[in-house]
Amino acid sequence: MTLERQALGNRYDRVRARTTELARPLADDDQLAQAFPDASPTKWHLGHTTWFFERFVLATFDAARTSVDPHFEYVFNSYYEAVGPRQPRHARSLAVRPTLAEVRAYRERIDHQMRRFFREADERTWTQAARAIELGTHHEEQHQELLLTDVKALLAVPGDRVGYPVAARPEAAPLAPLGWCKEDGGRVEIGHDGEAFAFDNESPRHREWLEPFELASRCVTSGEYLAFVESGGYASPALWLSDGWARVREHGWTAPAYWRKSEQGWLEDRIGGRVPLDLDAPVSHVSYYEADAFARWSGATLPTEAAWEHVASREPIEGNSLETGLLHPQPAGAASQLFFDVWEWTASPYAPYPRYRAFEGAFAEYNGKFMCSQMVLRGGSCFTPREHVRGTYRNFFPPEARWQMTGFRLARWR
Repeated sequence: MTLERQALGNRYDRVRARTTELARPLADDDQLAQAFPDASPTKWHLGHTTWFFERFVLATFDAARTSVDPHFEYVFNSYYEAVGPRQPRHARSLAVRPTLAEVRAYRERIDHQMRRFFREADERTWTQAARAIELGTHHEEQHQELLLTDVKALLAVPGDRVGYPVAARPEAAPLAPLGWCKEDGGRVEIGHDGEAFAFDNESPRHREWLEPFELASRCVTSGEYLAFVESGGYASPALWLSDGWARVREHGWTAPAYWRKSEQGWLEDRIGGRVPLDLDAPVSHVSYYEADAFARWSGATLPTEAAWEHVASREPIEGNSLETGLLHPQPAGAASQLFFDVWEWTASPYAPYPRYRAFEGAFAEYNGKFMCSQMVLRGGSCFTPREHVRGTYRNFFPPEARWQMTGFRLARWR
C-alpha cells in the first residue's frame, strides 16, 4: 500500500525542500568539493536525487517526457548497472558540468514536472508510479544524511575551521547510569510485516531464536570509550579481530575519527566546529572493529540485530533526529532510548532474510547486491530525518567504515 496522491505529494515537497535547506548554508565552493573517495560533493547529491525522479518516475511513467539527458545519466547515476556507465564515485568532484547553477535549475525543472505529474497522471499510471515515487522520497532522505556526513568530513579538513550552523544545545540532564534490560530470549519475530513503506531488505517477517540476553540501556559514551583509548586499547592486538587490527596499523588509528589530542585535552570536530570532547555524549564515528574491540575489553559483546529489534519493538521512535538541528549526539537522559543520536553497530552481518525478494526491475540493485562484507546498524542518528526511521530499518556499512555517525551499545548473553 502506498500513500494516497495528496499525502505523497505533500511528502515529496517536504523532502525536496529539506534537501535544498540543508545545502543552503554552504558556499558554492563548499558544494563542489569531495572530502575523500567514499564521499560525494553536495552538488552531486542535489543532482543525483533529482535524476532519480527523472529517470525512474518521469522517464518511465510520463509519456510526455523526453529521454533523460545522456550526460546527466552518466554523471548522476550512482550504482545502477542496468542503467549504464557512470562517473566513478571517487571522481565525482571532477564532473565540473553541469555547474551548480545548472543543477539548481535542474531541481526546479524536475520538481515542476513532478508536480504536474501528481496533478495529471491517470489512476492506472499513478498506481504504477506511486511506489517508485515513495521509494524516491526515502532515497532522498538517505542522501540528506549522507550530504551532512560528507559536509562534516569536508569542513573538518585541517585549517578549514568553518562550521555548519547548528541549533543551540539545551541544558543537558545528568547522564543516565548504565542499566541493563534483561530478556528471556526464545523464539521471536523480526522484520517488516505491515503495508506502510519499508525497503526490501527489511522483509519478510520471520522467526529467530534468541538465547537469554541483556541489552544496555544506553550507548557507550565518549568518556567510557576514552578509558579504552587511554588504557592502551589501540595497542593491544588481543582485543581486535584480525582484519580490525590490520586497519588499526594500516591507518594509524589511535582514537575515533574526529578526535584530536591537544595540550588542553581531547577535542572533537563536529559539523559545527571543533569543541572539547563531550564525555557524556555517545561516542561516534567508530568502526565495527572499534566497537567490537571495546566490547571485548569491557567483557561484553555487541547485540545481534534480532536482539536489538526485539527490544526496540517496544520503544517509541523518538530522540535527537535531524529535525532538532543539534547535529551531534546528545547525552542520554533517564529514559531508555534506542533511536537516533548514533547508528548502532550490531554483531550481525548484512545478509538476506529467509525468503527475501529484492525490489523488481532496476530497483533490484537498491539493496540486495550489497549483501556481502557489510555489517548491520540500527536505530538512526542525529543526521537522520525522523520520518525515515523504523524499528525494522537495516542500515549497513563495511566494518572499517568510520565516516558515518556510528556508535554502539553493549549486550551480554545470560
